[in-house]
Amino acid sequence: MGLYKEMKETFEREYAQRDRLYKDRIIKWNSESPVLRIERPTNIPRARELGYKAKEGVVMVRVRIKGGKKKRQPPDGGRKPSKAGRFFSRQKSTQAIAEERAATKFTNCEVLNSYFVGSAGSSRFYEVILLDRSNPSVLADGNYSRVVSQGGRAFRGLTHAGRVHRGVASKGFGSVRFRPSRRQYMKRS
Repeated sequence: MGLYKEMKETFEREYAQRDRLYKDRIIKWNSESPVLRIERPTNIPRARELGYKAKEGVVMVRVRIKGGKKKRQPPDGGRKPSKAGRFFSRQKSTQAIAEERAATKFTNCEVLNSYFVGSAGSSRFYEVILLDRSNPSVLADGNYSRVVSQGGRAFRGLTHAGRVHRGVASKGFGSVRFRPSRRQYMKRS
């Protein structure tokens, strides 16, 4: 078994068994700032899968998001059945929200990707990979320069979490209900 596969399985095992190391890590993260720059990724194999390289201009950020359903104000426009209730699930995933918050705090960077690292109670933690727009080593890398040229990826749904929300991340059987079919486009014209 390779090193990265072993590291990946160890990280998954820690999360599944709620290992003591995992619990200590979550307790520490809860006391820190909601959006925090970190030196290196917690789950290195996952970060490498998503495009992380340990080079200048690549920034890692950990983001804490409150999970669960969103409580909202009571409706103003009458008592319609569709408006009844106080708790509604969010339209966006918590991962997409984490990417947006990281992009808002680090305005000079562009979001490359993100991944889940843990949860405790109502808090969910994601690590977001950011690229510095003005760094020459990022601009020289062909894959990174293409990403940097797409401004506001997190807000326009161009990261993987955003593509899932828009319904264009998956293809094939079962994904038909997420996006309109070609036949519907033909009827419009």
